Amino acid sequence: MASPLPPDTLNDVGVLKRREIEARILAPLIDAFAAEFGREQVVEIAKRAIVQIARDQGRALADHLGGNTLAHFVKSQANWQKGDALTMEILRVDDTAYDFDVTRCRYAELYRALGIPELGAILSCGRDFALGDGFNPDLKLTRTQTIMDGAPRCDFRYRLEQSARPEKAPASCS
Repeated sequence: MASPLPPDTLNDVGVLKRREIEARILAPLIDAFAAEFGREQVVEIAKRAIVQIARDQGRALADHLGGNTLAHFVKSQANWQKGDALTMEILRVDDTAYDFDVTRCRYAELYRALGIPELGAILSCGRDFALGDGFNPDLKLTRTQTIMDGAPRCDFRYRLEQSARPEKAPASCS
């Protein structure tokens, strides 16, 4: 049985730098596999794998932070902002809501500069929903637009919802 991987410390350099490193490796690999097996199939497989990675990273992030409350999640956002990666307007932060708009996204700028804007949505934006789900299954994201897709801003609306899972029934007394 393989030993577990050591803790992921790659965000220490900031997520923007991490995504650049990943993109410079993944884009040529996706292109090579696409030439062999067809672009649509390879891109779909990459999407599924990246979503699963993001979900796992969300769980690991909650473990690393020692909790999965909305306050923990808000605190974690510093990694995504390192290197002036995002210009954000915070609209609401409380125990159940975290609303913000991104008005400048250097992630989108990065993928355009690398000539792979179509992969940007997969390599970055496509992770957001799964990361939140992995962090806390009750954390729900609504987003109607992204800079990556050409909008003037990204509108992130996180809600920490009451779990819809049934609570364990109390033991009956007989």
